[in-house]
Amino acid sequence: MLPLLRCAPRALGSAVGGLRAAAPFPPLRRLLQPAPQPCARPFGLLSVRAGSERRPGLLRPRGPCGCGCGGLHTEGDKAFVEFLNDEIKEEKKIQKHKSLPKMSGGWELEVNGTEAKLVRKVAGEKITVTFNINNSIPPTFSGEEEPSQEQKAEEQEPELTSTPNFVVEVIKNDGKKALVLDCHYPEDEVGQEEEEESDIFSIREVSFQSPDKSDWKDTEYTLNTDSLDWALYDHLMDFLADRGVDNTFADELVELSTALEHREYITFLEDLKSFVKSQ
Repeated sequence: MLPLLRCAPRALGSAVGGLRAAAPFPPLRRLLQPAPQPCARPFGLLSVRAGSERRPGLLRPRGPCGCGCGGLHTEGDKAFVEFLNDEIKEEKKIQKHKSLPKMSGGWELEVNGTEAKLVRKVAGEKITVTFNINNSIPPTFSGEEEPSQEQKAEEQEPELTSTPNFVVEVIKNDGKKALVLDCHYPEDEVGQEEEEESDIFSIREVSFQSPDKSDWKDTEYTLNTDSLDWALYDHLMDFLADRGVDNTFADELVELSTALEHREYITFLEDLKSFVKSQ
């Protein structure tokens, strides 16, 4: 699964340090606020309607309608609602999971809007994984020329996959400190010849923080793994694997995040339709 993502061997932690050093990452307090990415979602019917000729009347300002409701009704709004109806039907048709898939390993899932939390307790330790599906779909376009209509008809539309940054928090029995590891799914920077020996996610930053997230401070020392000794990085990855955060977990997290993102997208379209249609 995810052949394009299996590109970060454990020994890469120090090898690619120089390439990333010029782009420091945000403090841990803002980890769950991913940087905006270009919109990558291809609207199923947008290509059909995008070429339609605009009627000049749609661009003219309009006042309240004459039905006495005091609302604004335009032909553009009507066409917008019709489009959203079709789009919602198409998205529900291709929706893989009607309910969110479960994670193996005894993880308990809590969802609050676009943020999800996975909690697991092992031998007195509490492991919490938090991620946000906003801006979690990588761009699907490249710098190549726009394909022709024949190529578009032949090629199948790529499946959208959500690969969010996620934060692992480990708290011991005494509850005095939380070891916090910021993880992400790296882009395809390395060839796939070492795919079988590589991890599909990487640790980006490590720090100690208060068990209470509201007390997390930017003044706490943060270890950036770009220039970290490979042996120490390897031990950190083993530390996570011993607590259930391994490649299998990362694969299942992608499936869960993708299902959650798609569900929230459909809900957004339905809310948008209701907003445009409301009188």
